[in-house]
Formats: sequence, C-alpha cells, structure tokens
Amino acid sequence: MPLALAYRLEARPLQTTFTLGAAAPETMAPGARAYADAGALKLKLTGEASLDVARIRAVRAARPGAWLSVDANQGYALDTIAELLPALVDCRIVLLEQPFARGRERDMCAVDFPVPTAADESCLDLTELERIAGLFDMVNIKLDKCGGLTEGLMIAKRARELGLKAMVGNMGGSSLAMAPAFVLGQLCDVVDLDGPTILAQDCTPAVSYRDGCVACAVEVWR
Repeated sequence: MPLALAYRLEARPLQTTFTLGAAAPETMAPGARAYADAGALKLKLTGEASLDVARIRAVRAARPGAWLSVDANQGYALDTIAELLPALVDCRIVLLEQPFARGRERDMCAVDFPVPTAADESCLDLTELERIAGLFDMVNIKLDKCGGLTEGLMIAKRARELGLKAMVGNMGGSSLAMAPAFVLGQLCDVVDLDGPTILAQDCTPAVSYRDGCVACAVEVWR
C-alpha cells in the first residue's frame, strides 16, 4: 500500500493538551476559559508551592470538567513538594510532570505521589529510559530532545516493555515539527502538540486544531 494512502487510512486526530504558561492565578483562570474547545490543559508551574497551588485551584475552578496536568519544570525538592501534593488530589490533576531536577531521579522514591508522574528532562533519549523505569509512570518523548522520529518510536516501544506509558511532547515549532510527532502520537497515551498555536505565523499547509484535537493531513508532508 502506498505510504500516503496508508497514512490517510490509519492516522486519526488526537486530543492534545493546550499549555497555560505560569502566570498570576487571576491571569491563568481566564486563560483556561479562553481554551473553550480544549478538553485537556497543561499548567506550567514554577516551584513556588503556595503560588502553584493557587494557580492549580484557579484553573480548576475556571475549567471544572477539563483534563488537567501540571508541569513542574524541575522546580521542586524533597523539602518543598509536600505542600503541592494535596492540591493535586483536590483539583483532580491527572499527571505531574518532572517535579525534581534532572540528576535527582532517586528522590522520586522518597515521595508517595498521589497522582501519576512523567519524566521529561530526566530521560533525553533511548539510552536513558531504563534508569527511569520504576521511578516514573510515563515518559515524555520529544523529537527535538531524542533526535527524531525513529528514536522516538523506539522509546515508545521500549517504554511499553518496561511498563511505562508514553507521552509525545514538543518544544515549540511549526507544523513541520508537529507532523512527525503526530505520527508518534498515534502510539501515545498523552499528546501535547500545541506548539504552532503560539506562533505568529505557521507554515502552509499546516496541522489543524479543532474541538481540542490536532490533525495532520498528508499534504503537510509534501
């Protein structure tokens, strides 16, 4: 079967998260409401526990029915994480991404996390995947980070074998960056491919966003 035909038959739109940058809680709440069509949101945190808790509570109040994850961006330590954890439960957070700094992965063993956790900076490529197994529940695969689609697919496959779930993320970029990540996303449990939505101008043709989902027509590849 020609690749283009197979792609049309098999690739499906994917629900993607839409990211809210860390800001004042009173700013993030209307930002969450502005993503009216998005069923899934990701909140960026800074490691300032009291402020992060207020951010989470404000966004949950603004979007009571949304799927919410938070990205701690390596901002926490063992002596600061405790204040954050109850809010994750109270606000029905589905996923906590990268709470501790790269190199502090063993600290994950010291905390009874009440929600699933994902490694981002703690796993850059396939060679580092084994060391996070048993410490995190999921790995965030970014093609810019791991080196490309082939490596990303290998990480997703090996993650399954190790009992890890897979997430595809992005580091910004145009639809040309999202297209291969969209292919990987067909194999992932969580999809975070909203990069083009913050660009002043994307390439043409482009991936499309509708009803909280991202779709990538074969024309984007041409």
